[in-house]
Amino acid sequence: MVDRKKLLSGKVIDPPPVGDGISLVDLVDRSFLSYNAGRLREICKVFTQKMLHEDVTIGVSLAGALTPAGLGKSCLVPLMERCFIDWIVATGANLYHDIHLALGFQLRHGSPLCDDTVLKREGVVRIYDIVFDHQVLLMTDAFLKKVFINEEFQKVMGTAEVHYLLGKYLNKEEEARGTEGSSILASAYRLGIPIYSPSPGDSSIGMNVAALSLNGNKLKIDVNLDVNEASAIVYSAKRGGGKSGVVIMGGGSPKNFLLQTEPHIQEVLGLHETGHDYFIQITDARPDTGGLSGATPNEAISWGKVNPQGLPNTVVSYLDSTVALPIITAYALTRVSKRQQKRLYDRRAQLREILQKDYLKGK
Repeated sequence: MVDRKKLLSGKVIDPPPVGDGISLVDLVDRSFLSYNAGRLREICKVFTQKMLHEDVTIGVSLAGALTPAGLGKSCLVPLMERCFIDWIVATGANLYHDIHLALGFQLRHGSPLCDDTVLKREGVVRIYDIVFDHQVLLMTDAFLKKVFINEEFQKVMGTAEVHYLLGKYLNKEEEARGTEGSSILASAYRLGIPIYSPSPGDSSIGMNVAALSLNGNKLKIDVNLDVNEASAIVYSAKRGGGKSGVVIMGGGSPKNFLLQTEPHIQEVLGLHETGHDYFIQITDARPDTGGLSGATPNEAISWGKVNPQGLPNTVVSYLDSTVALPIITAYALTRVSKRQQKRLYDRRAQLREILQKDYLKGK
């Protein structure tokens, strides 16, 4: 029998008028009440009140052109520096465009209504309402080629190591320009945050690696390392009595790579695990069209990706990431003090050994 009293036990919707000078935190708490605004408020609450505890390891996935829109410098780097992000999965495009900013190249406001035939003729590249000189691409490619021929890159490695070493060079560029904090790659290098790219060939970074291979360059990317390292991060966090949380910006390959850590642990490696404990996602995709971007936390339970007991700690808001991420960032930075650095990059080999040892023990 349904308890009618319980059904009507929610708070009365009676917000105060939005006043002059209201803070963003108060605006979210008082006025983001229903529909996707309500879900965004829930995301802010789950993130700050549950996920940002010291025992939670937080992975973030980034899809869509977020770094060209300035969200790396404005949101992701502050979250990384506050130790609110422990590991990252990103499209290669987000990382490639991040390099422009570390090198001091300028991206400018444009219009989505531009005549692209004129832009092409004038050597201007457009990402929706962002424009920049085509030379930015060529100069970034030249930088990558110059970096990737260095001796430390002449081996097989995973994308986390590629990005860490690349971040070292970008950090030097930032220091020389006095622009520290402009790049997520440089910041990840300083903070020991591993960054994975699940489709390394699907970006200009991968294309430059491929081009250099034609000239005998020995840099090769091992995706097996990426799959096992990412899963080892989640497995070791949970094995040690902690929890795992995922923050998903958009969908696509980064989302799946972030979430597939659990099926890899449970289904493929045959190790005992229960799924991620926290799951928050910003997406504009619908689940009924078959796109992975819109796959819901409920559906993820059937794959073992999400702990069934953690379903109350899963929220999806159907919004544009460029709207939601600054709000989540401002809310979190206001509400929560800095956490301890985990420096998971430095512990990759150790965590992978724990995963391998437990896997081989059960064979």
